[in-house]
Amino acid sequence: MTGINYPIELDIKHIAKHLPNTPQMRRLLRKGLSAHIFKDIETLERVTQAIIERGEYTGKIRKYERYGLYFSDVIGYRIDPDGTQLNLY
Repeated sequence: MTGINYPIELDIKHIAKHLPNTPQMRRLLRKGLSAHIFKDIETLERVTQAIIERGEYTGKIRKYERYGLYFSDVIGYRIDPDGTQLNLY
């Protein structure tokens, strides 16, 4: 299956933890958790729309269905509590 074929809405309470240098992002790192950070809000919105339209189902994690999509350009990075970063595509 490609794309999400039923109505969904973005849970806005999770947006801030995926943006650079927000208190919510820093809180994840202080808790010892990694954070997946988009370059900016525009990139997050573009990626969200692309996944809704063309994303591939990757499974269910913590009661949420997950979809993914590969992008040819870097869309952000994963940062670990120790500061290690890995580019996300």
